[in-house]
Amino acid sequence: MIARGFRFKLCPTAEQEALFRQFAGVCRLVYNLALEQRATWGRTHRLGYVQQAAELTRLRAEYDWIRAVYVSCQQQALRDLDKAFANFFSGRVRYPTPRKKGVNDTFRFPGREVETRSLNGKWSAVRLPKIGWVKFRDTRRIRGDVKNVTVSGGADGWHISFACEIEHAVPQNVCPAVGIDRGVANTLALSTGEMLSVPASLDRIEAAKRRAQRTLSRRKRGSRRYARQRQRIARLQARTGRIRRDFHHRAALDMARRFGVVVLEDLRIRNMTASASGTLADPGRMVRQKAGLNRSILAQGWGTFDLILSYKMEERGGRVVKIDPAYTSQTCSACGAVDARSRKNQASFACVQCGHRDHADSNAAKNIVRRWNTSHLRMEGLHQQPREVRTGGRVTPSENPRPSGRGRC
Repeated sequence: MIARGFRFKLCPTAEQEALFRQFAGVCRLVYNLALEQRATWGRTHRLGYVQQAAELTRLRAEYDWIRAVYVSCQQQALRDLDKAFANFFSGRVRYPTPRKKGVNDTFRFPGREVETRSLNGKWSAVRLPKIGWVKFRDTRRIRGDVKNVTVSGGADGWHISFACEIEHAVPQNVCPAVGIDRGVANTLALSTGEMLSVPASLDRIEAAKRRAQRTLSRRKRGSRRYARQRQRIARLQARTGRIRRDFHHRAALDMARRFGVVVLEDLRIRNMTASASGTLADPGRMVRQKAGLNRSILAQGWGTFDLILSYKMEERGGRVVKIDPAYTSQTCSACGAVDARSRKNQASFACVQCGHRDHADSNAAKNIVRRWNTSHLRMEGLHQQPREVRTGGRVTPSENPRPSGRGRC
């Protein structure tokens, strides 16, 4: 059994779009009220979903505009809050924060209360309680048992997502392993020598967004022109996200079909993209350069690619493993020598010990996959694992293991 989501673009009428905003606003209010109630009285009265659902019933009886929104959507908001607190107390996430208009414009229905039908080859319709039949662009077949349906709004319009459970037998995967080095100049460098980068159109969209932001700075805050310009920037940002996700899905699907194990570096992306501004007492150095590097790293979407690749590999019987990233870019994939001087620049690697030359990212990817399967060498009769040493002075890299004196070579 696997869980998958099917997301489609909605095409609501003006009346339906107004209902969408009403549903999202009331669900957001219910969530924020319940959050405030738990923050104030939760520990004293041991508030949970059951107690707050009873409070919701009394709230709906008192206010007609809250009762006008379907009750299941409001109950789902309370379930979201209950899950957020459970994750917080288990130490997985931070304390829940209030939902905001324009950011959390979502509401959800249980799957059993929603119905779909096909209109033609390109369009289908979904029946949402108290809203009616809404058209959506049908791009693929919905598979499995629909558990819940989420309607979300953003700069690129309204979308609907069907969360489904699908019966699935995991096949046996005997494909080879591959190492992937994630970078900025080359988003993904494979140990096979392949290089993949996010589409160049992202740079053009980023330049257009910067121009739009400069225009926004000249608009009067609160005016209609200011609001229109903000919407334009949001649309550009949403388009960037769609292009990047499409690249990640295509690249991850191709790797899941060709390889059985994908080895990645265990990168701490949040630490890598931390600000270098420092404090007033101890200001940082090269702040603007570090900010530009942070933007470049975040533009690659390393974390999103990791998440997408993991579930695609799992579906096909493969797996994603992570290794320690220390010195993978300074290690020679031919002799194992570690020396920072071997990394000539961003693109070239020339070992100062054995003279091996390769693309720097491809060399790092080979080290990544080798670091994962080094322990497998014991099964092949090698009694000593290869060691990586630092070159310099009179230190030489280890060659063959020394004779043990017990009849083994």
